[in-house]
Amino acid sequence: MSNAIAVQDLHKSYGDFEAVKGLDFEVRTGEVFGLLGPNGAGKTTTVEILEGLRQRTSGDVRVLEYDPDRQKQRLKDRIGVCLQATNLPDKMTVKESLELFAAFYTKTVDGDQLLKRLQLWDKRNSGYATLSGGQKQRVALALGLINDPQLLFLDEPTTGLDPQVRLEIRDLIEELRKEHRTIVMTTHYIEEAERLCDRVAIMDAGKIIAIGTPRELQEKSLGQSTIEIICNRTLDAAAFPAWPDAASTKLTTEGRGMLVVSTRPARTLVDIVKWVDQQGLELEDVHLKRPTLEDVFIELTGKKLRE
Repeated sequence: MSNAIAVQDLHKSYGDFEAVKGLDFEVRTGEVFGLLGPNGAGKTTTVEILEGLRQRTSGDVRVLEYDPDRQKQRLKDRIGVCLQATNLPDKMTVKESLELFAAFYTKTVDGDQLLKRLQLWDKRNSGYATLSGGQKQRVALALGLINDPQLLFLDEPTTGLDPQVRLEIRDLIEELRKEHRTIVMTTHYIEEAERLCDRVAIMDAGKIIAIGTPRELQEKSLGQSTIEIICNRTLDAAAFPAWPDAASTKLTTEGRGMLVVSTRPARTLVDIVKWVDQQGLELEDVHLKRPTLEDVFIELTGKKLRE
């Protein structure tokens, strides 16, 4: 299959409220696909429809060539789901939880090997209530992987975890990507999406307003790159030329710096270096800041990701 997921004109309404308003997108087999959006954008509803947990109002949805509404059981046998919050009975051990979930599927992997891979082997006989937040999240991942899924859904997989545990979970996701599994993830961490996702879709108010690789979205952004240079002596702002691609040029507070906003930063930077040399100046430092995925997100939605 070239596409693990194909969605056309997807709608979901709750009474008079339309949470999802005609989505069209595809998730390619073997890619990590991110859904980003502020709270209330429709991400969770969309993912729950794909997982077969929520029925759509209209539209066509195919996940691993199955219809999640009509072929729910066959689909669930081939996908893994890791929720943001997984709650198990306090006294259930890690190994017991894995054995329970393994019983739900027609195909499973070696549970002991999975626990070792996720650094849970030493905790296999520990009750769920005794685990740390990071360990509970690794258990959730183990439960999502026990049936060796072709497609894995990760809902906020690192939210609320300390930085070291977040890094461990991200490393694991990169390992799963190398195994050519298809992964659909939601996240509130922009840097996580930039690092892990092959493509992202930005949702707002029930619609997809942008889709592409992080780099493609950055390049399409109206946000412009900023070039800052520091020279060996004080600059004269009146002598600054009007470079063709520069939107603005100004002197920085210390007097030896120049801040240039440009739509074509590579070309402008060459022009700046030539001008500095012509003025008999020496460069002491150069910084180039391109629009980040977060800049694109705020530009498109007018909100921060957590809003």
